[in-house]
Amino acid sequence: MKKKALLIAAMAGALALSACASGGDAQPSGQSTGGGEVQEVTLTVWGPQADLENATSWLPKQMEAFAAAHPEYKITWKQAVVGEDKAADTVKQDAASAADVYMFANDQLGQLIQSSAIGTLPSNVVEQVKSQNSDVMVTSVTGPDGSIYGVPYTANTWFMYYDKSKFSEEDVKSLDTMLEKGKVSFPLDTAWYLPAFYVGNGCTFFGPDGTDEAAGIDFTGDKAAKVTEYLVALAKNKNFINDVDGAGLAAIQNGKASALFSGTWDAEKVKEALGDNFGAAALPSYNLNGQSIQMKAFAGSKAAGFNPNSKFPKAAAEFAAYLGSADAQAEHYSMRNVIPTDKSLAADAAIAADPVASAQMAVVNSTSILQPTVTKMGNFWDPAATFGKAIINGDVTAKNAAEKTEAWNKSMNA
Repeated sequence: MKKKALLIAAMAGALALSACASGGDAQPSGQSTGGGEVQEVTLTVWGPQADLENATSWLPKQMEAFAAAHPEYKITWKQAVVGEDKAADTVKQDAASAADVYMFANDQLGQLIQSSAIGTLPSNVVEQVKSQNSDVMVTSVTGPDGSIYGVPYTANTWFMYYDKSKFSEEDVKSLDTMLEKGKVSFPLDTAWYLPAFYVGNGCTFFGPDGTDEAAGIDFTGDKAAKVTEYLVALAKNKNFINDVDGAGLAAIQNGKASALFSGTWDAEKVKEALGDNFGAAALPSYNLNGQSIQMKAFAGSKAAGFNPNSKFPKAAAEFAAYLGSADAQAEHYSMRNVIPTDKSLAADAAIAADPVASAQMAVVNSTSILQPTVTKMGNFWDPAATFGKAIINGDVTAKNAAEKTEAWNKSMNA
């Protein structure tokens, strides 16, 4: 969701950089490993327009830094603008001649694997990915065969914005406390957001990590029905506003709401509306029959991958690893506010001082589940949106919540 980058076919000029020393396995840090002969290498890199606008943009700077760290290569760089959302469609047209390294959204991983257009990462890069990222981010770039194919560098998820003049940092830990003190907007009939209440109470998508298609979606029994009952009451709460067609942001802007659940795409508008009272936080918990239940958001990743058809697969894998390194992610944030996935960067001074970055990283690292990419996930979206609307409209009630929830679960698993 929210990924609307355009595919631009124009090719940029080549950049050549050279020096000497020898290599070994792909190095997570991007550092050379010793002396030896220089290898001439040509690497074609695809990335979004914002990262390739000119020679001082993020990707050209990473190319320059990688070449300096790998003097065992004399590199000729070629580059083209291909957005993360278009990578799979473009690569699979002709995998043999596609880019050596490209940036992609993780929901395209299945297509890339089926097209033999993405390589499995070397063992040391796998260790890099596992050490840097939460389990959700690691799983997001893991194929059905258990191999890891991409190096995450940012996430796609949502969190909470709030008015600091209405809610304290302690208040925003509890949705019910917030509803006692002010108006809260939430997109209850939007399928991307609705599950946050259910998965916190034990409902699952395709097994424990979201990859077991045979396990199906499990929104059955009391663990789901009791949540539905809570949501029926929530929809009737005088301080609840259903966020539909931009109603939540509008309510923040006109002062009729004090909290909004959204992502980075709304940050500037919310900042403008709230000014000095602008706040952002991870997801709150809610009280379900006396038990505190943590809400959990869907999360996916954007990652760097390499083409196994490359004439220089070792160098390509190393550069993909470099693009996801902590240093590269930190620079991506400083240049374009691309919020990193590397857990260690949460302590970075600039990121720690940025409430939006801190909120997103907290969700990714602690209160999220993988947005599944298995084929049967396609059966979820429409029934979920319909069920949310039925709650809002009053068609689902406290009395029929169990029956309606079981019927919803059946429709999602049809």
